[in-house]
Amino acid sequence: MSLVQALIAFSVAAGLLTITPGLDTALVLRTAAVEGAKRAALAALGIGAGCLVWGAAVALGLAALLQASALAFTALKWAGAAYLVWLGIGLLRKPRDRFEMGEAAASGAGDLGWLRKGLLTNLLNPKIGVFYISFLPQFLPAGVAPGPFIFLLAALHVLMSFVWFAVLIGATRPISGLLQRAAVVRWLDRITGGVFLGFGVKLALSRR
Repeated sequence: MSLVQALIAFSVAAGLLTITPGLDTALVLRTAAVEGAKRAALAALGIGAGCLVWGAAVALGLAALLQASALAFTALKWAGAAYLVWLGIGLLRKPRDRFEMGEAAASGAGDLGWLRKGLLTNLLNPKIGVFYISFLPQFLPAGVAPGPFIFLLAALHVLMSFVWFAVLIGATRPISGLLQRAAVVRWLDRITGGVFLGFGVKLALSRR
């Protein structure tokens, strides 16, 4: 896979995953609906910062691991493949009927509390690190330094998230209503499950 092909493939997959409802979407939507656009934007900035911290940690760790040994690469590959296949099968077998927006209590006083809440939402969620470890290495072209390129992918994911959050904030009511429809939530979960399953199989069949 060439550099351009890797970036295109990642952009398609990450774009789909970005719009699939999750904890970050819930926080931004709920904050926009209850607290207003400014605080929702601050929460979105915090979320992006948290993802970049995870991206940097994963990039550094994977760079060292991939350079260490073939055994380490094989162990990572099979662990990541199993995790993605497990996620994919779960979403295909039991897609959600509704998307829970949850609560959005600030973690501190004032507007900056929302920035901090978005940051902590990601930093305290190890699933993001596990997901990055499982997902990002699949788009690593041959001959490219793994650390910087993996961080670049994480940064692209954050950029896509910012665009999506801007859409959410700008159209809070219609987007929120759409995500309450069972058919829409099931459709997004099944497509995402198919993507996870496909990339899990691809990762299992890949070679160093």
